[in-house]
Amino acid sequence: MDRTYASPSSQNLTAIATSADNFASSSSSPTSMSAGSHRSVKIIPLEHPSTTTTSSSSSPSVVSKWKARVKRMTWIEWIDFFFPCSRWMRTYKVNEYLQPDLMAGITVGIMLVPQSMSYAKLAGLQPIYGLYSGFIPIFIYTIFGSSRQLAIGPVALTSLLVSNVLSSIVDPSDKLYTELAILLALMVGIFECTMALLRLGWLIRFISHSVISGFTTASAFVIALSEAKYFLGYEIERSSKIIPLVKSIIAGSDKFSWPPFVMGSLMLAILLTMKHLGKTRKHFRFLRAAGPLTAVVLGTTFVKIYHPPSISLVGDIPQGLPKFSVPKHFDHVKSLIPTTVLITGVAILESVGIAKALAAKNGYELDSNQELFGLGLANICGSFFSIYPTTGSFSRSAVNHESGAKTGLSGLVMGIIMACALLFLTPVFEYIPQCSLAAIVISAVIGLVDYDEAKFLWRVDKKDFLLWTITCMTTLLLGIEIGVLVGVGVSLAFVIHESANPHIAVLGRLPGTTIYRNTQQYPEAYTYNGIVIVRIDAPIYFANTSYIKDRLRDYEIEKDESTGRGPEVSRIHFVILEMAPVTYIDSSAVQALKELHQEYKSRDIQLAISNPNREVLLTLARAGVIDLIGKEWYFVRVHDAVQVCLQHVQRLNEFPKAQEFLTENKPSLFQRLLNQRKDEFSQPELESGFQESFLTKGADPQLEPLLSKKP
Repeated sequence: MDRTYASPSSQNLTAIATSADNFASSSSSPTSMSAGSHRSVKIIPLEHPSTTTTSSSSSPSVVSKWKARVKRMTWIEWIDFFFPCSRWMRTYKVNEYLQPDLMAGITVGIMLVPQSMSYAKLAGLQPIYGLYSGFIPIFIYTIFGSSRQLAIGPVALTSLLVSNVLSSIVDPSDKLYTELAILLALMVGIFECTMALLRLGWLIRFISHSVISGFTTASAFVIALSEAKYFLGYEIERSSKIIPLVKSIIAGSDKFSWPPFVMGSLMLAILLTMKHLGKTRKHFRFLRAAGPLTAVVLGTTFVKIYHPPSISLVGDIPQGLPKFSVPKHFDHVKSLIPTTVLITGVAILESVGIAKALAAKNGYELDSNQELFGLGLANICGSFFSIYPTTGSFSRSAVNHESGAKTGLSGLVMGIIMACALLFLTPVFEYIPQCSLAAIVISAVIGLVDYDEAKFLWRVDKKDFLLWTITCMTTLLLGIEIGVLVGVGVSLAFVIHESANPHIAVLGRLPGTTIYRNTQQYPEAYTYNGIVIVRIDAPIYFANTSYIKDRLRDYEIEKDESTGRGPEVSRIHFVILEMAPVTYIDSSAVQALKELHQEYKSRDIQLAISNPNREVLLTLARAGVIDLIGKEWYFVRVHDAVQVCLQHVQRLNEFPKAQEFLTENKPSLFQRLLNQRKDEFSQPELESGFQESFLTKGADPQLEPLLSKKP
């Protein structure tokens, strides 16, 4: 589409007067400007939507999408939906998958037995409840979970959270403590399933990875100090804050016993050495999984031979599989809700994150909500068999993947090994030294100290490093719940600040092109005198409208004369808003745009809009902003807007007093004659910023040669 700007060739006074009247009455219209003899400016037409059009008519609603999906689903897809395990069962390759699945299941199962007992002790429970937690949930998750490599069961961080909340309610030696831990598993499962069914897993995305990293780093120190009592040989205060733990350790130093310290240190050294060799040496990969079992076997053997009285043992562990029982004491539900939410958040961020990473490495898709549902169902069903909250383990999942696990069969093998341990090995477990289990926990949580992430954040983003530091320090000093709340609060504050103060760029034209880019990023890009081109790189809504208006006022004042081209003018006459990055605009922003237009109009500045998306344009149409500014001031490209605005700037430059005359209701004949003078410059000359044309008269106005500035 071509918009033609023409001046009459004759000097007919009537024609001149008529044209001048049109100019005076519609000075804000780009089509009313005279710009040379029959000169054509090529502009792509912008399609304006009808105000009666609704967004729902063009894009189907969530409900209609679900209905269409349900109609298309076959019976096999329905089975896969309710039982995700059928996906790998249906395509199972016995010759290719069976051996690695069995090896991975046996390896991780051997690793799980001692770890589950260690984590149960960390949670303040008897070791048998750790074995229960590593038994029933595995089978449930294998059926309803969608990950084929995730290894679920007790983990250190969840165990610390359980200990922290329950110890403030009841003494760990009380039977109520165990019953509340089982109730907590039921609540966590229900909350996870509810979020999965409502597809609310996206809410956890608001928690920054820096917050999680800082939280887990601080928790690793707290867990390690909590397990120090088994190394030192005396009791220390149970707390999730580092200062009370350190004070308690120092206060009881006169009770120090060296035998458990020596044994625990040796076991920890063996575990760390085996883990290091397993990670760095491909041929010794099996040592990483065999570490916990080695510590248990060596410790038990030493105790059986020498019977040292100063080394405490695990003690009697009930033999047999867990019995069915219904969780009790629902009157404590209210006090357990905050911990339930916290454990669920950790489960989503850690377990689902690990599961997605493993799924990508193994070439299959994973549904986050289905994964969350599988974890929730495992906790719900497990709570009827005396488990405490379980989730995906990073270390065991990594070993499962490295051992070659292909499907969920490896999880079934883990469950079978745990069942064998409950049925036949519990008499042996009573001779396991407590310091050996503590060494297993400490070796596991050392990997949670994410100092590499801290160094990375310091190098890449100081703001995220500050967030990491705040979360870590508040968790150490004020406790787990407060640490997480402060971290999440600061994270959301950063998000709100970034949203309320969006990036706004002044655009300039790259030489030899019709492309406009940020002048700070591309210093060679040049601007045009009298025209400001601004790009808003964010949705516009109530929180950032004031900031955007203030920045636009600043750009109007702060003119960069060094890169300006075109006719010399004393001030800004046009502001072009590039709105391609603006994905949404609300009613407050619409009102702000109206106010901005009126403010510009009072100062004889015309506002132009470039490349708004359909939804934004529809909102502006409904609010009457399109008609208020004028449809002719909406453009597909920035370059289209510049071409039109540049001609107006040239006219104003030729007749500086024209603006004063245009404000009068009855222009004189002299004014009309002035308004009809032919332009001396062609469009390419205006765009290049020179008063002597280096182009032919028939040149394409969208193309520009690389020209040096006029000295």
